[in-house]
Amino acid sequence: MLELSNEQISGWVGQFLLPLFRIAAMLMVMPIIGTQLVPNRVRLYLALAISVVLVPTLPPMPQVDALSLRSLLLILEQVLIGAMFGFILQLFFHLFAVAGQIIAMQMGLGFASMVDPTNGVSVPVLGQFMLMLVTLLFLAINGHLVVLEILAESFVTLPSGQGLMVNHYWELAGKLGWVIGAGLLLTLPMVTALLVINLAFGVMTRAAPQLNIFSIGFPLTLAMGLVIFWVGLSDFGNLFQALASEALQQLSEFALVR
Repeated sequence: MLELSNEQISGWVGQFLLPLFRIAAMLMVMPIIGTQLVPNRVRLYLALAISVVLVPTLPPMPQVDALSLRSLLLILEQVLIGAMFGFILQLFFHLFAVAGQIIAMQMGLGFASMVDPTNGVSVPVLGQFMLMLVTLLFLAINGHLVVLEILAESFVTLPSGQGLMVNHYWELAGKLGWVIGAGLLLTLPMVTALLVINLAFGVMTRAAPQLNIFSIGFPLTLAMGLVIFWVGLSDFGNLFQALASEALQQLSEFALVR
């Protein structure tokens, strides 16, 4: 008859469950996989599959009693680390969605909304278009594979039981201000061009008060906004690559991966 000691059970539980909680937390929060389009059961199966592949290559985990307070604290630590991984990626993706919404509002296309199937909320069509475009580009450059590689290396650089380095994460949170600069970089050229068009219509209204500016200005602003948006997409690939590299670099710094 096979008999297992408490030490053996605790070792197996810690060796498999602690990585599973970190991986599952990231998959539940990160974009693409962590959206409403992917059922929770599929995310759980994917987390189990990744854990089965990674666990044999990971360093030894701390052996603790599965029902002790220390094990609960270790699980909470893994969930926080995995959730922060997903949160950094969410910031990167929603940067483009918000930029598309700002441009849509400026060009008068804000009334054209659709339900975002990933979040279940109504957003302008340009924001949804930007989010879909960024998702496809991120998968095309194998960004999801880079994220999984950083996650696997984080078990070496951020081992379980080491504790959360609050000072390091606080400094990293201060560096996330690049998101605001990136949003301005995306929206400022198009918003400036649309502002010039609106100023031109204002001058026309002042010069010819009898001109019905609403019947002329609204469709023309909408058409010019679409043209400006189309022209702005010509260099979108290089801009996306630079921002994606910055986001993955922030993710590496969070995981202390060099």
